[in-house]
Amino acid sequence: MQILPFDNRDGVIWLNGKFVEWRHANVHVLNHGLHYASCVFEGLRIYNGKIFKLDEHTERLFKSAKILDLDIPYNYQEVVDISKQIILKQNISDGYLRPVVWRGSEMMAISAKKGSTNLAIAAWEWPSYFSPKKLLEGIKLNVSKWLRPSPESAPTDSKAAGLYMICSLSKHEAEKLGFDDALMLDYRGYVAEATGANIFFVKENELFTPLADCFLNGITRQTVIEIAQENNIKVHERHFELDFLKTCDEVFLTGTAVEITPVSSIKQFNFEERKLTKFLISEFKKKVTS
Repeated sequence: MQILPFDNRDGVIWLNGKFVEWRHANVHVLNHGLHYASCVFEGLRIYNGKIFKLDEHTERLFKSAKILDLDIPYNYQEVVDISKQIILKQNISDGYLRPVVWRGSEMMAISAKKGSTNLAIAAWEWPSYFSPKKLLEGIKLNVSKWLRPSPESAPTDSKAAGLYMICSLSKHEAEKLGFDDALMLDYRGYVAEATGANIFFVKENELFTPLADCFLNGITRQTVIEIAQENNIKVHERHFELDFLKTCDEVFLTGTAVEITPVSSIKQFNFEERKLTKFLISEFKKKVTS
């Protein structure tokens, strides 16, 4: 299947105050965000022409920018309004929205406080992250050699582009070995998350999920916990060692891209049950389309 490259598409992208033809929405190669990772972003799903959890994602974008000392030159409401405008311009019914903030090209050094802060917002049609067949089967996870860093060594409560390098390395290695994705442990050896999604375990019809103290408390993760609480399903948030997987009945990932995706195995651990996962998928679909 031929993949349509992201630099050669029809439509427009909102870039620093105006709608720019998609193919012309470019930045200089010597921008600080590319060289020094002074860049944050968000990923939002669009369902039936409506952006899911737009307020929460926009708030997190501003929080991430503040953590990285990036001063977004537009206010919260402007970003919300532009996000709504771009999906109308692109005529997106079901798709994906990507706001991205980065430091510009005025200074090429570690310290670049005088550099500009730039904002772009793009939207495109995007189906499920995994194929329907793969979702039915469940995905297979490797265990990455890369660890999620501690809050003292990286801005782990931001959605910063630089934090995703070890995720790419982990996923590439997993795919090379025949897996779909990878489970990442944290700097203490506890279960953390997948490369771009949070993880949940099911045991005796209760939910267990790692405490989000060195990785993002995902918005889809929060939504699943909310659904569980609405349905009197107990949720346990704490640290888990890898051996905890031996006693689990079901495993699934949550995230804007993956939504709720069943996991069939993590290395030697297999998970064939889907009962609670299927229920949560059904309830989640109601949430995003209401």
